Amino acid sequence: MKKLELQHITLPDVDDKRPLIIAGPCSAETEEQVLNTAKQLVSGGIKIFRAGIWKPRTKPGGFEGVGSEGLRWLKRVKRELGMYVATEVATRDHVFEALKAGIDILWIGARTSANPFAMQEIADALKGADIPVLIKNPVNPDLELWIGAVERIYGAGLRRIGVIHRGFSSYDKNMYRNLPLWHIPIELRRRYPNLPILCDPSHIGGKRELIAPISQQAMDLNYDGLIVESHCDPDRALSDAAQQITPDVLDYVINMLSVREEKQTTENIAELRRQIDSIDENLLELLAKRMRVSHEIGIYKKEHNMPILQTPRYEEILDKRSKAGETLDLNPEFVKKILSAIHEESVRLQMIEYNK
Repeated sequence: MKKLELQHITLPDVDDKRPLIIAGPCSAETEEQVLNTAKQLVSGGIKIFRAGIWKPRTKPGGFEGVGSEGLRWLKRVKRELGMYVATEVATRDHVFEALKAGIDILWIGARTSANPFAMQEIADALKGADIPVLIKNPVNPDLELWIGAVERIYGAGLRRIGVIHRGFSSYDKNMYRNLPLWHIPIELRRRYPNLPILCDPSHIGGKRELIAPISQQAMDLNYDGLIVESHCDPDRALSDAAQQITPDVLDYVINMLSVREEKQTTENIAELRRQIDSIDENLLELLAKRMRVSHEIGIYKKEHNMPILQTPRYEEILDKRSKAGETLDLNPEFVKKILSAIHEESVRLQMIEYNK
């Protein structure tokens, strides 16, 4: 695993306490809309304004952003309201124009982070720059692809890097626009504890009523901040209207957040963690014992010319164990996942024995 020597994404006059808030409309639509939204946000204490200038849409014919003209509006926000400004870049030319306009923070979208060629082009364009860059997760749930995007920007010499968790696309209908799959950013944090993670509740939820609960869950998972779509008149927004909230509602959501600091660890939780460590050790010993038995079964099957995979037996185990787990207040699907992983490893060991 490549070690990343990252710097904090700090900006003068911006409180470094959690959560860092970046807010503004999905798209910069008109100069009036941009200034109106920014004024409302800054009056509520927001110091970093976001707006999409170039909008990659799924299909042609939709609103694809105002282009470079919008950079002038962001410069007005910066000059007249004293806010920092952020926008998305997807090409080398976007990077050059954004840097020339004095944009303070860049983010890279999910479609772009999924394309190594595009990421390398952006990384090359950023060489020599010293600007915070935030990288959204790829549209598909591929942690290594996300890490690769981060490493490309890091390889260009940038050190103020963070990531944005915006959820993952799915063909299945569900309550979210993009599935959170929280375990993926959790694993990313485990590998890179010093990599700032922001949550994009607007794109995860896809509905404004989901922004508050998703934001709270992000805080509970110790995320560093939020990037939220906020519009002065969300219902008339030219893109993603259903997931944008007014600055007043955003202010309410932020004030209702419960932010628990990780350092508030007590002696009681330390004792509980010691118990967890002891239980984990016992689990590993039991797993090792189970695999030894599986190995012996593999020898028996080989000697008696029996097939490795015994489907009826496997189905019986899954059914019985999941029901038994339910009586112990364990989620049956959780039990099935664990047993499926154990069974897969058992089959692997038995195949090794067969091939000797």
